[in-house]
Amino acid sequence: MRRLYLQIYAALLAALLLFGVLVVGAWLAAGPEEHRWFFETRALLAEVIPAVDRPPAEVQATLERLALQIPGSMTVYGLDGERIAGVGDPLPLPHLDARDSHWRRSRGGRATALRLDDGRWLVMRGRHPPHGGEWLAGLALLGAAVAVAAYPLARRLTRRLERLRRRVDALGAGDLGARVEAEGHDEIAELARSFNRSAERIERLVAAQRSTLAGASHELRSPLARLRVAIELLGGDEREEVCERMARDIAELDDLIEELLLASRLEAGADLGQPEEVDLLALVAEEAARQDATAAGQPVRIRGEPRLLRRLARNLFENARRHGAGAPIEAQLEPRPEGRGARLRVLDRGPGVPEAERE
Repeated sequence: MRRLYLQIYAALLAALLLFGVLVVGAWLAAGPEEHRWFFETRALLAEVIPAVDRPPAEVQATLERLALQIPGSMTVYGLDGERIAGVGDPLPLPHLDARDSHWRRSRGGRATALRLDDGRWLVMRGRHPPHGGEWLAGLALLGAAVAVAAYPLARRLTRRLERLRRRVDALGAGDLGARVEAEGHDEIAELARSFNRSAERIERLVAAQRSTLAGASHELRSPLARLRVAIELLGGDEREEVCERMARDIAELDDLIEELLLASRLEAGADLGQPEEVDLLALVAEEAARQDATAAGQPVRIRGEPRLLRRLARNLFENARRHGAGAPIEAQLEPRPEGRGARLRVLDRGPGVPEAERE
């Protein structure tokens, strides 16, 4: 879609153009049929115009009297094509070899050549005939007026669709409060109302999920705290190993809860603090030491949230430990070109991710 309103506008103009072509074609094709009655006046005119043996002055006087009743131009041609008489603008010589009346083109428009019973020709043209150029010019002006009037209509229709598209993009970007104003009672307005209902339902579901997640995370911390206190009260050398194992399990649960809370805050767009300058190599080295891994590379200082960067490195090391099949883990850090951040690679020497699952 280039622009929907341009497509609708172009469709209206194409329909108008097709209509004009059909009208002009019908006019050109049906003109002689529509004016057949004019040809049938041949017998009447033959009785009015003096006979072929009458002097030209009498024929001229008759044409002048006819011009008072039939405004326009008239010319009478003899059997040899010689002009006998005429009033108004001079009209072209008809086809002498033609057997019946026919249309003739002239400088002022289309003329009618009537063959009289005695073989002479009477060429007639109204005072204001339907000139083809003027007719097409009028049609062009009509088309231009329709085009000017159709543009704001097409633009008004598609402007509502553009607003709806922007709201859909905002919802997809995480703005759950995005709504669109429903104008009118047509299909576009109904689509806007359906979008608003769907967005409201999604917002309620996400809010309920976040509330449940946060509530469950906080509720889990209370029994964990009681377990930690109970372990400290156990004491005794014989229970030291059990206490250490329980403490590690509790710490792991605590980390999982912290991840759930962090994920919930990230989804909600909560403020996680101001970014600060971080020595990324030192941070990665600390996390590598916790996982019995090695870290090497060039010192890189970037701006970011230290807690999230530490969580990122820890997740990479834990995945490497889980899937590395006991192989040594090595981290490599290098700055990206032109100072655009850094590249961190964690190598576990394990089987790797299957080709079909890498995407």
